[in-house]
Amino acid sequence: MGKGRYLLTCYRYIEINPVRAGMVASPADYRWSSPIHNAVDGGNPRVYAHGAYLELGQSAQDRRQANRALFNAALDDTEIADLRAHTQQQRVWASEKFRKEIEALAHRAAGVRPRGRLQSAAAGNDQSSADDVPY
Repeated sequence: MGKGRYLLTCYRYIEINPVRAGMVASPADYRWSSPIHNAVDGGNPRVYAHGAYLELGQSAQDRRQANRALFNAALDDTEIADLRAHTQQQRVWASEKFRKEIEALAHRAAGVRPRGRLQSAAAGNDQSSADDVPY
């Protein structure tokens, strides 16, 4: 999945939340979200288009139409679960290559870790370190 696709999936996840919560019937009905601008009228000067959004089409009309089509397709359950797991652990949700780059820069894990305590390298060793905490 390219970085633009990650971003657009995150946008869709966030912008569909008011629909999931039963607050509105359509993402564009929620006045505090960007679908009004990105999919309907493009008239909000405070909303700046991301490069991934600009790549959806040549013209503003093409981009709005492509954006509406994104919201007509359901998010994949696997993507939702993966995005939630990464968000809950405050981890990077991106390609393996990008995740490894972030880990190298931050000197810490950036991927989702399994639940529970990590097993120590030495059998029977009850000592743990900050690296053993799965958060």
